[in-house]
Amino acid sequence: MILRAKEQIKSLLAQKNITIKRLAEMLTEYTGQKWRADSLSHKLRRGTITYNDVMLIAELLEYQVLFQDKR
Repeated sequence: MILRAKEQIKSLLAQKNITIKRLAEMLTEYTGQKWRADSLSHKLRRGTITYNDVMLIAELLEYQVLFQDKR
């Protein structure tokens, strides 16, 4: 079963006990650009989050994105 970015990110946030609001604050602190929890939530819900955003979130949550050969 393939999880979409929304489910994966929400799962990682739950494991770290971090809310979307706190993640938006962390993103704002890290990038210097304003991130809003509702905008982030909408991106996840619509499936329009960018790869760069996912990589940034993974970095902040201390995860790495890994591509693995299916074979």
